[in-house]
Amino acid sequence: MAKLKITQIRSVNGETRRQIANLRNLGIRRMHHTVEVEDTPIHRGMVEKVHHLVKVEVID
Repeated sequence: MAKLKITQIRSVNGETRRQIANLRNLGIRRMHHTVEVEDTPIHRGMVEKVHHLVKVEVID
């Protein structure tokens, strides 16, 4: 199954608690932190909510 490589590129200052919670649930803890997660509809939805804070790459 494909994976998503997600990197936080913008600060969470001023963002809603829900958006910060989405980042934490994805496993992102700080700026420039990168995680790899399975490419599932659940993860895609979480990334969509914080797309303005992260950079996403698809890994085959």
